[in-house]
Amino acid sequence: MSIVPPGVKALIFDCDGTLVDTLPLYVRAWMTTLEQVTRRPISREWFRGQGGLSEHMVLDIVEDRLGATVDRELIIATARQSLHDMLVELEEIPVVASIARAYHRRLPMAVASNGSRRIVEASLVRVGLDHLFDAMLTIDDVTHGKPAPDLFLAAAQRLGVAPEHCFVFEDSREGMAAARNAGMAYVDVTTLA
Repeated sequence: MSIVPPGVKALIFDCDGTLVDTLPLYVRAWMTTLEQVTRRPISREWFRGQGGLSEHMVLDIVEDRLGATVDRELIIATARQSLHDMLVELEEIPVVASIARAYHRRLPMAVASNGSRRIVEASLVRVGLDHLFDAMLTIDDVTHGKPAPDLFLAAAQRLGVAPEHCFVFEDSREGMAAARNAGMAYVDVTTLA
């Protein structure tokens, strides 16, 4: 039985936690950076609960917890560089990567990620999935990240397919909310075997 429902004309994939297993790398890069900059310990369990949020959404929560503003540009630049340096350890998520490979050239496909373009592109190149997609949208391309529908709507527009004919592969609450908000069907990839 196919995961993709009948009538679907385009596929949209989240990147982090969906196509590639970046969460452990993000946790290490961001925790180290936040602890260095804020000089306060960050709980690994707390940070794991922030998966799916954009960098600025995470920093909103950090500032709220600290009761003070932080140097966002420094934190983001440092965390991105640290993560980029760790990408040699990155692996694909086989069940989702195999779906993307199976539908390559059969349906138009896009990546729509709350991650930065630099990291998303480098991640997909690292695992050899970059050539599969017709479009790539990142947080750098929209005003509002997930759970707003902007990324998915922009991906549908770039692919030339109406939102109701797109099917989304996601792993986060925010991403699934964004798919619903865009009027798109989706699957929680954590349920795939």
